[in-house]
Amino acid sequence: MPGSPVIPGLRYDDAPAAIRFLCDAFGFEVRASYEDDADPRIIHHAELALGDGMVMLGSARDGEEESLYSWTTPRELGGVTTCIYVVVPDADAHCLHARNAGAVVVSEPHDNQGYPGRGYEALDPEGNVWSFGTYDPWTGSV
Repeated sequence: MPGSPVIPGLRYDDAPAAIRFLCDAFGFEVRASYEDDADPRIIHHAELALGDGMVMLGSARDGEEESLYSWTTPRELGGVTTCIYVVVPDADAHCLHARNAGAVVVSEPHDNQGYPGRGYEALDPEGNVWSFGTYDPWTGSV
């Protein structure tokens, strides 16, 4: 099976801007994006791939599905409930690229404490925490 069977799903107030940011700053590529016919600022579903990984996202909006699952954004919540980890070949270079593309780096590249590899953490424009590192938990390699 190509890719990971675990795919995080996120909600954004401005999903089109989030897609541009995630591609420009973090290196994702749009695999699919389904905009609303009446309002292209509303993304019903998007799939962004990076290597063998993927995130899915959509616009935060009122509706039955949103209230059923209590979907919200970190900004609306006033906090973060998850951190997404992405394996990258060079954490320092990835951090520099992300910073130059506007990412807010909240933890500079550092050697991991207690396990191998290097990593850093950054925020996307709506407050989601993204952790990037060289440690690959599938192989134990860096």
